[in-house]
Amino acid sequence: MAQGSHPSTVGVVSRRTVLRSAAIAGGAATLASMLPAYSAAQTSNLLVGRGIGDITGEPLGAGMNGYAEMSQMSTGLHLRQRARAFIFAESESSPRIAMVTCELGLMFQSIQLEVLRRLRERFGDTYHEGNVLLTATHTHVAPGGTSGHPMVDLSMFGFRPATFEANVAGIVDAIAMAHEDMAPTEIGVSHAELTNAGVNRSKQAFDANPDEDKAAFPTGIDPRSQTLQMYRGGQLVGVLNWFGEHATSMSTDSTLVSSDNKGYAAWHWEREVAGQDYLSGATPPLITAFAQSNAGDISPNLGLSPGSGPTGNEYENTRIIGTREYDAAAGQIGAMAPLGAGIDVRHVWVDITAVEVTPEFTGDGLTHRTSVAALGAAFAAGSQEDGGGGEDLPFNEGARGGNPAVARIGDVVIPQWLRDAHGDKDILLPAGLVPHAIQRVFPFHLVRLGSQYIFGIPFEATVVSGLRLRRTLGKALGVSPDQVLIQGYTNGYGHYLTTPEEYATQNYEGGATAFGPWQLPAIAQIGAGLAASMREGTPHAPGTWERDLTGVIPASPFGNPSVDVPAPGHAFGDVIDEPQEFYRPGQRVLSRFAGANPNTDLRRGSTYLTVEREDARGWSRVHDDGDWSTMITFENLGPFTNALVSWDIPQGTPPGRYRITYSATGRGLGSTFPINGTSRGFQVD
Repeated sequence: MAQGSHPSTVGVVSRRTVLRSAAIAGGAATLASMLPAYSAAQTSNLLVGRGIGDITGEPLGAGMNGYAEMSQMSTGLHLRQRARAFIFAESESSPRIAMVTCELGLMFQSIQLEVLRRLRERFGDTYHEGNVLLTATHTHVAPGGTSGHPMVDLSMFGFRPATFEANVAGIVDAIAMAHEDMAPTEIGVSHAELTNAGVNRSKQAFDANPDEDKAAFPTGIDPRSQTLQMYRGGQLVGVLNWFGEHATSMSTDSTLVSSDNKGYAAWHWEREVAGQDYLSGATPPLITAFAQSNAGDISPNLGLSPGSGPTGNEYENTRIIGTREYDAAAGQIGAMAPLGAGIDVRHVWVDITAVEVTPEFTGDGLTHRTSVAALGAAFAAGSQEDGGGGEDLPFNEGARGGNPAVARIGDVVIPQWLRDAHGDKDILLPAGLVPHAIQRVFPFHLVRLGSQYIFGIPFEATVVSGLRLRRTLGKALGVSPDQVLIQGYTNGYGHYLTTPEEYATQNYEGGATAFGPWQLPAIAQIGAGLAASMREGTPHAPGTWERDLTGVIPASPFGNPSVDVPAPGHAFGDVIDEPQEFYRPGQRVLSRFAGANPNTDLRRGSTYLTVEREDARGWSRVHDDGDWSTMITFENLGPFTNALVSWDIPQGTPPGRYRITYSATGRGLGSTFPINGTSRGFQVD
């Protein structure tokens, strides 16, 4: 299609028509069979709002957060990133709690504060630092460069303003939609065990813990899958699930933006099972969020090497592990206990570098202190079961011999006081000695939703760290530890959280526990303080944040569009390579278009591509770039950017005539312009 022309207006075919066999797509039941009868005695009544927003970042030339692998830069889009918000309140006039699960690699203070600023402009003091919890799913295949602390952005080659804007705007969209959706809702809580979706990737460190702790997790993982179920008029309208495992099914070789296993679980339930059309603009009938708990030492790579287990294909692994997370949550539907009444929250900002930890929490009868940040050589080694970090560097985790050479160098170049503060760590990066390089003042939130308590922390807690926090808070609150949940990656990011025993082994997680061996006891002490305040009904002084460098850190020079030029011999939108004439389900359709750099317009709430089917009404959209079966790869050669669209035809796809479309925004000298292209039709039999 020539530059400036527009595609024909298309409708939307029901997902149940196109994917009428959900069992083939991933073992899903129909919605009707997922809704067994339940009694009012199983639920509590609250006001709940639900919302969803598109937070997809730059799909070309952006470093990806998680693996810290500089060669892993985005080259396209596989599955859009989304934020899913739930707002809880007892009445229209009572305080609210907004909980947002974001398909991001990491959550940063920079994002939190900008989201709060925009919410304040829009809603006044309804939403604020005390009642908004933003948490990341920790996908390792999403664009980064959004931290206000430069060390985290180093592997992104700088700050990414377009990705930052997409993340913030999409989160605000989700909260605003949830705000408008507030309505009486029946809500219950349920639990199940999920034992075949993760494995402890740091068993040597886990085994260093006392027998009492290890006895709680006989297989080395925390199998608890906890779900809030939300109903209106007997219909399931919301699901918020927590399960702790890394979103690292996709390896450092993956450069197409995606949301990994947790994103697949949410997408599968909403899109394939419930038939949601994300591009409709309407509040979905069902929103399902899959959040993290204590995921620090749990890998989805069941073969204990990157991209391994249950199969040797990382895309298939992502689908399988995501489906298992979905199955564990969906299997709880209809069986639950009432959540109970009452909503409360306490929060506090703490300089984690200078916490004096009392003997009550240190466990050795002595007072200890946390330290300014330093990362060990084991951190640089990366998690050698999940990949990243040190694949090409001469560093090892403790279980693989450690780093004696680094220790010898550290004895010379690292100040004695810092080495003493970090104990067994072979310090490689004394990041805390550089002002503002790494976050040091962190927010901690304790939320009560009825009988359930959620401790939001900005760290990656190992399973035993999570257990100890639950026990500490349960004791301080006077409730069972089973009523306390640890939600990591919340409102900031401070790397890992290990027990002192795990820290001493200096595997990856211990090397990445940035503030010394007493970090976990310090956070337990912080949590106990919030719990005591909540139990006694007294206020807790919140403190305040420390300035970051958002807007000051130089923007990344990579992947930024300047002026687009079409491929030689073509106009924008031309089809360079047409699809074949005939296909069958299971085959891949390919079509290449003369396109433009996608970072000019991230098409939030829209799509770069469609798969359309012809019927008596004309052409109707059946898939887009938010679907698992589609991919778009951007082939960038200087000013030329071709767009290669692929569609893996799902089993059960109805026979008929199909075509591919491509849409983008090009950049000229001082202006932008629309680009649209359409492939020829092809037959699927």
